[in-house]
Amino acid sequence: MSQTPSFQTTRDRVPYDPIVSRPPYKLPNNARVAVWTIVNVENWLPENAMPRAVLSPPMGQPLLPDVPNWCWHEYGMRVGFWRFLEVLKKRNIRATFALNGTALQEYPQACSAALEAGWEFMGHGYVQKPMHKVEDQAASIRQTMSAIEAFTGKPPRGWESPGLTETETTVDHLAEAGIEYVADWVLDDQPVNIKTRHGNMVSVPYTVEINDVVMFAVQQKSSEELLIRGRDQFDQLYKEGATIPRVMAISIHPYLTGAPHRIRYLEALYDHILQHEGVALMTGAEIMDVYKSQQPAA
Repeated sequence: MSQTPSFQTTRDRVPYDPIVSRPPYKLPNNARVAVWTIVNVENWLPENAMPRAVLSPPMGQPLLPDVPNWCWHEYGMRVGFWRFLEVLKKRNIRATFALNGTALQEYPQACSAALEAGWEFMGHGYVQKPMHKVEDQAASIRQTMSAIEAFTGKPPRGWESPGLTETETTVDHLAEAGIEYVADWVLDDQPVNIKTRHGNMVSVPYTVEINDVVMFAVQQKSSEELLIRGRDQFDQLYKEGATIPRVMAISIHPYLTGAPHRIRYLEALYDHILQHEGVALMTGAEIMDVYKSQQPAA
């Protein structure tokens, strides 16, 4: 009888494996870099404290409802999202659509547009709340997956936790529910396996560096930072990818990069990337499938 694996620490789930000494990982058509775009759509509940804020409260005292900061986010879904759709369609890029399960109810037109564009739908929690604050993670994961399946006709294969938050058991719940890959483990430039109590989960390389939340909401960089940092990131990965292929994630949110003063830099970043041969534009599930097809049989 097989024994359920035990994990003493987070490290136990992902053994250290340097990228320079592991078996070769090949991308389609021998590409150097797989570029993965993640569009994040979230449901911020106006009666609660906002997940992030652009405007501090008067006299330093938090006030609810927080109308200006809720509206900051809401602008993204009313206006910014549609800029993303135009930019990506023009360049024939299929994004991975990371969304809260309840966003399907709140923003049906945007979700329908993503579905029509052929984007991959990925679970991103039921509402925008850290997994540590979710009372029943297993139930919330199932709710999210069921909502996406009801809308698209199939359950999501991937998962990105709100704020990339995980407790000690989150990946176990995800694997048990049937999720195949996760974006929370930003520790590599290639997919790697994560051990769970229900078999291996794949970590598809996500990013906290080419991520507009980090650049604009946390570090408060100027609008062109997306192009400067993104171009430098791609150029280095492209150079290294001549011998060891890499994955580059671009994580964007409608209320941030969808702002009028930032969207041009997203366009310029894609145009820079698309000037190069040996680039594979892929979804998270496609990157995972290539990785799994190259793994030795169990």
